[in-house]
Amino acid sequence: MAGPIRHPIPLDSLTAYVRENAPGIDLPLTIQQFGYGQSNPTYLLASSSTGAKYVLRKKPPGKLLSKTAHQVEREYKVLKALSEAAQDLPVPKVYCLCEDADVVGSAFYIMEFLDGRIFEDPALPGVTAEERTVMWKSAIVTLASLHKIRPEEHAALKSFGKPNGFYGRQIRTLSTIEAAQAVTKDVATGIEVGNIPRFNEAVGCPCPIVSIHLWELGLTWLKE
Repeated sequence: MAGPIRHPIPLDSLTAYVRENAPGIDLPLTIQQFGYGQSNPTYLLASSSTGAKYVLRKKPPGKLLSKTAHQVEREYKVLKALSEAAQDLPVPKVYCLCEDADVVGSAFYIMEFLDGRIFEDPALPGVTAEERTVMWKSAIVTLASLHKIRPEEHAALKSFGKPNGFYGRQIRTLSTIEAAQAVTKDVATGIEVGNIPRFNEAVGCPCPIVSIHLWELGLTWLKE
């Protein structure tokens, strides 16, 4: 799940920032990088003293492909706002947002780690019919709960989007991003990348949805 670091992070600089700005995180930390994370490099942080685990999401290095993608600042703000707007909505706790690129090379935020299974294949291979029914029902109920929230009714969400025209904005935004991704090739394999949405935006363990990670569609839902 998490392994060698492909995009290095200066541990000393990160530790100094966390010590000053995120007292809820137990130091010292070790770092591994997830194979998942889609458009933004995503890391597993583990406390050497307590074993507590956290997740760090940062913007990728270099020139960004899209102005609407890689907005980790928006991810943090939306997750934080949703946790305050709906106590029963499964979103990870967020600890800090750093917009100073000098700390680790680009903006990042840290949230809690939630253990669960991630499925890339929507056919859910290896899952029984009964369990698959429960998983999809849980996904539908969770998404329904998410869409019941009215941004204009919550101070922390008012600036993130409009209450109308959701589908049109979503299609336009995702079409633009997908078109840009379609002509981009993986540096290591030469294979074209892209194709969203993905079932693994939701994490389930073993059947109920554990958390919504607003990395693609969730951000589009609330943005201009």
